[in-house]
Amino acid sequence: MSEGGKTPDEELRYQRCRFTARLPGDRVYTRDHYWMKEQSPGEWRVGLTPWAVRMLGDFVEYTFDVADGATVKLDQALGTLEAFKAVAEIRAVAAGTFVAANPVLAVNLDAISQDCYGDGWLYAIRCTPEPDICDAAGYRQVLDDTIDDMRGSGPP
Repeated sequence: MSEGGKTPDEELRYQRCRFTARLPGDRVYTRDHYWMKEQSPGEWRVGLTPWAVRMLGDFVEYTFDVADGATVKLDQALGTLEAFKAVAEIRAVAAGTFVAANPVLAVNLDAISQDCYGDGWLYAIRCTPEPDICDAAGYRQVLDDTIDDMRGSGPP
């Protein structure tokens, strides 16, 4: 059990203003609103958090500009994700080896919006997560800070 009597796999519920989300405890989160889940030792699936999905809107197209097996650097642009509200770069969440894009997206791009923690993952990477990665409780604070900044009520 972790601090507060919760197990690491336990899901947190988040609600603030008009945004609600579930934050599965079996994942780690980046400050850039990606989640990571280890699929096998050293290999991680990466997807967008519900916050990122909501901010981007409905997805219409995506591209990956990196080949399977390529070495990638932290924060490297891997491709783009086009939505009605914006075009966003898909970024590498860690330095490592790009394994593959999610093949489901080729036939169902809506999977990102419909099941961002399941079939809607973006890509797999072989890596060691960066030290500033956070658990669900830490990501809850990232969301609070993000919302405060958007509302203009964050720290000076």
